[in-house]
Amino acid sequence: AVAAGLVLFAMRDSIVFFHGPTDVVEKSIQAGTRFRLGGLVKEGSVVRQGQTVTFEVTDMNRNVPVTYTGILPDLFREGQGVVTEGVLQAGGLFKADSVLARHDENYMPREVADTLKKQGHWQPPASKPQS
Repeated sequence: AVAAGLVLFAMRDSIVFFHGPTDVVEKSIQAGTRFRLGGLVKEGSVVRQGQTVTFEVTDMNRNVPVTYTGILPDLFREGQGVVTEGVLQAGGLFKADSVLARHDENYMPREVADTLKKQGHWQPPASKPQS
């Protein structure tokens, strides 16, 4: 028990929690908090200016504005599942330092799918007809 406690104490700064947009608003997460933000990239919200991209992450109830500077994954696009990791800034802007997009047509990050299911907006991928 002591060893487990020491490991958790040592890892306290590297543990990053996951939140959806509704969690961010309803739990009043403080500016400066590092976490993973997941949901869908809101349609019509992506704005690119050089290597800086701003967009909104939505769970269909709430939206959180995100800014990211860097190269986005090839599969990043509006309406797709996304998980970003970064820090919440004053005023509610989420400054991401990494962005992960879904990998194929049947994949959505588990945290994103769980959040959308909880909100009642989950649409499971259509099963492929067997031939």
